[in-house]
Amino acid sequence: MGSTHLGSHQAEAEEAASALRTTVAIRERAKQLLTRARQGESPWFIVDEGFLGTAANEVVAATRKRYPKLHIPFHSRWRHFEAGGVNRKAELDRLLQGLPLASRGHAMIDLAVVSVLLDAGAGPEWKYVEPATGQTFTRSEGLGVASFHAFTAGLFSSDKNRPCQADSAGLRGLVTDHLASAFQVGEHNPLVGIEERAILLRRLGEVMSEQPEVFGEDGRPGGLMDMIISPLGPDVPHTADVVAHDILSQLLISLSGIWPASNSIGAVPLGDCWRHSAVRGEGLTDGWMPFHKLSQWMTYSLLEPFEWSGVKVRGLDGLTGLPEYRNGGLLIDSGLLVLRDEAAAKEIWQPGDEIIVEWRAMTVALLDEIAHAVRQQLRLSESQLPLACVLEGGTWAAGRELAQRHRGGLPPLNVASDGTVF
Repeated sequence: MGSTHLGSHQAEAEEAASALRTTVAIRERAKQLLTRARQGESPWFIVDEGFLGTAANEVVAATRKRYPKLHIPFHSRWRHFEAGGVNRKAELDRLLQGLPLASRGHAMIDLAVVSVLLDAGAGPEWKYVEPATGQTFTRSEGLGVASFHAFTAGLFSSDKNRPCQADSAGLRGLVTDHLASAFQVGEHNPLVGIEERAILLRRLGEVMSEQPEVFGEDGRPGGLMDMIISPLGPDVPHTADVVAHDILSQLLISLSGIWPASNSIGAVPLGDCWRHSAVRGEGLTDGWMPFHKLSQWMTYSLLEPFEWSGVKVRGLDGLTGLPEYRNGGLLIDSGLLVLRDEAAAKEIWQPGDEIIVEWRAMTVALLDEIAHAVRQQLRLSESQLPLACVLEGGTWAAGRELAQRHRGGLPPLNVASDGTVF
């Protein structure tokens, strides 16, 4: 009798976690908190509707400046690999020359997944000097360029003859000092959370080795493509297509064990999903606000490798805007979101604090509204300018620019992040 009872609890927990792993749940619950704030019931924020146009104007200005012809690519890790005007994708193509299309796709997925997991906030002091060009990069661009070179040098591969891959043995054996060395970390060049980044990659190695049905016998992120597209054979079918949310769903299921956040329902880990007293939902999902920001950033960064491998990706706007401090900062710095108590900007908050959960939720909900206003200004339809392109054109860059103007680049609220939320 007892085991059946435990089994039903486990089944309920699995069902609740599954419901919270959808962008429908993210959007619906984010809207709950935005509506509450608009009704004046948020203890933290006031929504000043008059500034929605101001926020959209900032995004349009950033978009026109960055992409004057409005040929806007997806917001993805691949943009950071272009930092300093260097076409590193072409360099990778040269290294992968002669491999079948599917194998090149596997390598690009390996790179994107590992690089995204290394993409937490770098801190203000760290920099990376690229040996080949002599250019200096910081923050996300620096992390992107450093991870690109670490990957092509074989840091994440267990096979010296095949450096351009990440596999479970290579990742499980990753030495923190080797990662630090690849990122040029030292006493005078500190990188926030270098140990945590290495742990995350080692966890990825463990999780992949436990799921050969998803990641293949070698345990490679690239195995995801075979799992989703061509479980019956090694070649990508000519008519292959995938819905973006299916990529996200597979990531959320397969990688649930790597996130350090201890949020869970029963024994089922939830990852980037947090409690908020005003969020309503069915059963065990009640009170939970999901985001899955890093998994969505990873999904955005896998869209191009899938397409470069001949797979058509549909349903881009099934994904949400990314609830991180650049997009969230855009809302506060444009005047659209106003702190009820300015002293909140001086405190250090935890990711699970309600003010931060609420800030991130309103970021998701308001980015959809800003995207609509941006499309109207640029006279482009949703299919011509999907959210993935609004984020790239605009919201992230505008948020960064405003932060630079207001506080020398620092975010408007301070979050003691574990390196996986922001």
